[in-house]
Amino acid sequence: MSALGVEAAQASASVLRPMRDADLDAVLAIEQRAYPFPWTRGIFRDCLKAGYPSWVLTEHGLVIGYGLLSIAADEAHVLNICVAPERQGRGLGRFLLRALVKIARGQAVQRVFLEVRPSNPGAIALYHSEGFNEIGRRPRYYPARDGREDALVMAIELVPDDITTMPRL
Repeated sequence: MSALGVEAAQASASVLRPMRDADLDAVLAIEQRAYPFPWTRGIFRDCLKAGYPSWVLTEHGLVIGYGLLSIAADEAHVLNICVAPERQGRGLGRFLLRALVKIARGQAVQRVFLEVRPSNPGAIALYHSEGFNEIGRRPRYYPARDGREDALVMAIELVPDDITTMPRL
C-alpha cells in the first residue's frame, strides 16, 4: 500500500467530532506533550465558550488530536491544530487541517490564515503542501526558551468548488 493509502486508511479509522468541555483533560495532555509552551485550560475553555469551531479527532474513543478555528466575516483563522506526538507522521494532521478548511469553506470563508513557528519545518511543509503561502511575519509572537520567536503568517485563498481549471487569459 502506498504511503498515501496508509495515511487515508488511518485517517478513516479515526472519528472527527465537536470538542466538548469533557474533552479538555485529554486535549491538555496532548497539548502539554506536544508543545514546550502549551495553551492553558482557560484558553481552550474560552474558545469553546466563544463558539469557535473546535474539533477532536478520536480513535477507539480516545482523543488523539484536535483543531480549533475562528471565523469572522469571510475570513477564518486556524488557532491550534495538534496530533498526539506518538501519532504524528501518519497523515492525521493533514486530515485535521483539511477538515478545518472544509468547515471554513462551508461558512463561505474566502481566506484562511494561520501562524507557525519558523522552527517547525514539518508543519510549514504540511501547510505549503496544502496550498498555504507565507504572507508575512509577526515578530516575537511566540514564547521561546531564549525569549521570543517570530511567527510566519500563512494564508490560503479558497475558490469555489466549481472551478476545476484556470480560465484562459
